[in-house]
Amino acid sequence: MPVPVPRQRAIPAVECGQAPAASPDSGPSKEQAPPGTHPAEHPTTRRENPTEKREKPTDTSPDTSTGTDSRTSTSTGTGTGTGTDSRTGTDTGTGRTHTDRTTQSAAPTNLTVLLIEDDPAGSPIVPDLLDQAGKPIRVRTARNLTEAGRLLTDDVHCILLDLALSAPAPARTSADGGGNGNGGGDAEDHDELAVLRHVLELAPRHAVLALTSSSDAERGAEAVAVGAQDYLFRDELDGRLLSRAIRYAVERKRSDSAERRLAEGRLRAQENRRLERGLLPTPLLAGSPLRFAARYRPGRSRALLGGDFYDVVRTPDGTVHAMIGDVCGHGPDEAALGVELRIAWRALTLAGLCGDELLGTLQQVLEHERSDDEIFATLCAVDISPDGRRAGLCLAGHPSPLLSRPGEPARLLPYDNNGPALGLLPGARWPRMQVELGAEWSLMLYTDGLIEGHVGEGRERLGQDGMVEMVRRQLAEGLAGEELLRATVNEVRELNGGELADDVAVVLLDRTA
Repeated sequence: MPVPVPRQRAIPAVECGQAPAASPDSGPSKEQAPPGTHPAEHPTTRRENPTEKREKPTDTSPDTSTGTDSRTSTSTGTGTGTGTDSRTGTDTGTGRTHTDRTTQSAAPTNLTVLLIEDDPAGSPIVPDLLDQAGKPIRVRTARNLTEAGRLLTDDVHCILLDLALSAPAPARTSADGGGNGNGGGDAEDHDELAVLRHVLELAPRHAVLALTSSSDAERGAEAVAVGAQDYLFRDELDGRLLSRAIRYAVERKRSDSAERRLAEGRLRAQENRRLERGLLPTPLLAGSPLRFAARYRPGRSRALLGGDFYDVVRTPDGTVHAMIGDVCGHGPDEAALGVELRIAWRALTLAGLCGDELLGTLQQVLEHERSDDEIFATLCAVDISPDGRRAGLCLAGHPSPLLSRPGEPARLLPYDNNGPALGLLPGARWPRMQVELGAEWSLMLYTDGLIEGHVGEGRERLGQDGMVEMVRRQLAEGLAGEELLRATVNEVRELNGGELADDVAVVLLDRTA
């Protein structure tokens, strides 16, 4: 947590080592200032700095709120509020000419501060500022909120706001054109912090330091409660105190922004986990002798979600229905569509639909819910008879399941009657094939992410034949259930040389005699 900035006592510039103590030959004192000397150039209020830090607007029209031309102006020392221009100007009180800041500054400053204050005398309330590296902090000055809006660029790190600035007036049409940002006193009467609220709305990503008088600490505390990073007493400012307060305010704002982004990330992660639970359901197999195992791995690094989905349910007649599918694409939108298809499949299955009728209804759901007409989904649906010896198989553009039985090598089920993927052809049909399973068997359903990984550094892919050989070897090693799925997915990933490009979902159903 940043150290709070002390406000009880400002540290004089002489004590902090940023300004030399007064000496007989150091120049006239404030009381002995020669006539015509501008207050901003007095040695006790402003030190000469090779880098001009006070910036003014660079538009060509005069600023009617201060009476100062924003491009060229001459300071006469009369206290009328005129000052030196950010580009060129001559101070007649001292005879010095200020050149373009871009030619003076040899090294860029680390911090840029926007000072919003309205001082009719034109005397600066901000002393010379240095950052931690000893480089001058660049200060831009705006006399009203209209100027502040023009000067508030991306390179501004912190805003110093004088709470004594007049609040913005309500929007209205007037003969003088309005829009000068000075407004009237009515808004301030209703809300003393109206100008601060306006600045916070204007610059939500910038750190804000409120400046107030030492007799109005309560107003400064209210400013922090409204949204300012800190408040300082205007009449107790010195270079070291203000420089440190600016650095702390900037770091607090960065910390607050990082904490907000972290909180938003947590909320998104929670939403993704809820969505993931929809993709990875709890199977409904109560009363069935079949054993169930599943493995799911999104293809993107650190991703929680993918477009693959699966489900297994047992209907009241004892039939076990299993499904696995894959929505084209990756990410939350595809995952959401996969959840919708899975829930629709479960509802239709429990309602008694099966085979071609069920897939046709799922295609209607997909066509109504997809965000783009080119989005489609592949699906494999299996319904296993109550005695567990036979199954019906429907394929919608999906790879065929892998069947293994004791004493026989694992093999792929027939896929000659494979129908089109859902969402490709209106009015398509998906024939249902009968498959003999036997008394003891293991049936593996998977998505194409398992077979599309590369083998080594070349362009060769594992493919269905490579997957079959891999599973045969692992079955011969005695692997089964979750261990078999874990070993299969891990080996596919190792062969690919890292994370797979596509999502992987695998479902395994076993029946023992």
